[in-house]
Amino acid sequence: MTLNLPDVGAVAQAATISPLALFLQADIVVKGVMAGLLLASIWTWAIIIGFSVTLRKSSKQSQTFEADFWKADDIDRFYEARGKADFAAARVMAAGVTEWRRSTAQKVIDRDGTRDRLSTILSSTIAAEVDRLSDRLNILATVGSVAPFVGLFGTVWGIMRAFTSIAAEQNSSLAVVAPGIAEALFATAIGLFAAIPAVIAYNRFSHGINRLESRLSRFADGFYSTLSRELEAQR
Repeated sequence: MTLNLPDVGAVAQAATISPLALFLQADIVVKGVMAGLLLASIWTWAIIIGFSVTLRKSSKQSQTFEADFWKADDIDRFYEARGKADFAAARVMAAGVTEWRRSTAQKVIDRDGTRDRLSTILSSTIAAEVDRLSDRLNILATVGSVAPFVGLFGTVWGIMRAFTSIAAEQNSSLAVVAPGIAEALFATAIGLFAAIPAVIAYNRFSHGINRLESRLSRFADGFYSTLSRELEAQR
């Protein structure tokens, strides 16, 4: 009877293509590319987790605040009780109430000027809130667009190293070429691993911010209409 024993060389070769082994065997330049992409991936996931919590919390707070606001009978009383909270809808209302009080404190009220100032302050506050929320989205966009090219640079460098090994050993067998090509392709894989979640998260968060901006704009429009009607009642 003849036993088919595994090829020891094949087993050893398989062991050397593990992710850790590929990193350790790589050229210093490829190692730098891999390390940078791994750090970018970790940073990306930290932003994704933190931003998910922030956006969900802000949307829920704004929704609850708006629902309670439209149920309130007195704007000033509601503002004193809830208007100083630290989230988007409350800051929009606070900006509007502050401008309203300043504009109507004069003996002679300029109605058109008051309306213009209210519209401007509400719009600018919404824009500031959106800018504040989307502050780190540019990082996701950068990682999503740049990481594949950084990985490609590592791939090109690794393939150049593989060809150098072929020239040095004057041997084009797979055993000589495979390690360098595997290291090169691993750099591309890490680049995609960093880029794909960043792109998906960027698109998803952009959609969420657009929805929140629309919600704040609708709230500001309703709040502006309420103050405008109150302005008409001023004598």
